[in-house]
Amino acid sequence: MNPNLDRVHLPCMAPERALKFPAPLADFSGGPIQPGGATTADNSVLLDAYSQAVVGAVEKVTPSVVNIEVHQSVPSRRSAEPVERLGGGSGFIFTPDGLILTNSHVVHGASRIEVTLADTRRYPAHTLGDDPATDLAVIRVDAPNLSAVTLGDSQQLRVGQVVIAIGNPYGFQSTVTAGVVSALGRSLRSYSGRLIDDVVQTDASLNPGNSGGPLVASDGRVVGVNTATILPAQGLCFAIGINTAKFVASRLLRDGRIRRSYIGVVAQTVPVHRRLVRFYDLAKESGVVVLSVEPGSPAEKAGLREGDVIVALEGQPVAGVDDLHRLLTDARVGVRSTVTVLRGTEKLDRPMIPEESTENPR
Repeated sequence: MNPNLDRVHLPCMAPERALKFPAPLADFSGGPIQPGGATTADNSVLLDAYSQAVVGAVEKVTPSVVNIEVHQSVPSRRSAEPVERLGGGSGFIFTPDGLILTNSHVVHGASRIEVTLADTRRYPAHTLGDDPATDLAVIRVDAPNLSAVTLGDSQQLRVGQVVIAIGNPYGFQSTVTAGVVSALGRSLRSYSGRLIDDVVQTDASLNPGNSGGPLVASDGRVVGVNTATILPAQGLCFAIGINTAKFVASRLLRDGRIRRSYIGVVAQTVPVHRRLVRFYDLAKESGVVVLSVEPGSPAEKAGLREGDVIVALEGQPVAGVDDLHRLLTDARVGVRSTVTVLRGTEKLDRPMIPEESTENPR
């Protein structure tokens, strides 16, 4: 036997110290210490703190959350008379005089809207403004003694922050789910075709009927408007940032709609040849090819043709259709702008005056 090996395993402490152990450790509350150093009491305190934060936020916001019942007249396949289709979702009161934020897809095309408050009172409501491009709408209910939420700041959100989704999935009143902010700054395509920016991704579960409900921070402030889920995925839920909602709501209240400009082209995103990118020192390697030009449109007046590739608008690079959508804001309406296009191998700057969009053209 190797003596050196024996010496490695010899105890290097006094026998009485090696063999005598104190009584089981306990914290000041009397709870035994668990593996890893956490006590049962600590776990209880942590759980209570989390629960109290969620419960406190829910109690602040729930009185302002409403169930929205929507009646729509749709053509009947069997008769000439239209039939009534019933739909619904959620919303939340954000002013004491009855203004409610919800999703556009909840109330769009509604012939009649009824709102059920948290205290089960039921009132008719009407749409003040609807913007499918951001999937937001403002409706109003005339009712006394309304409780309004406090709006937060979605720019202050951090990944990992606790958030709570409140809504009425499948018609169940004030259902609550909790989770964390999974990601920030996402983009989500609305059913109108435009991209919604500043979208919050969360794993707080959403279900049909949650649409339009509030996404709430632990302090009880609303930081988003719940809008969508990705059905095949687990835990991929999205809310429109409340800062976007504030802007859209203010414009809807002022004008009844969001003013946007358009140039009148049917277009799609295409790559630009690398030689042209290098030769003209373009900021992006893609652009928007014009497939057709609407008669009498700003694009036709500017001399744009089928096959032109738009690469910039007023000096801002255009890498695709979504960039063009973002640049065609209400500030461009009636304002002389310069559109830069590639026509074959030639780069041209064309003056253009975008006009106000009446629907959702590009």
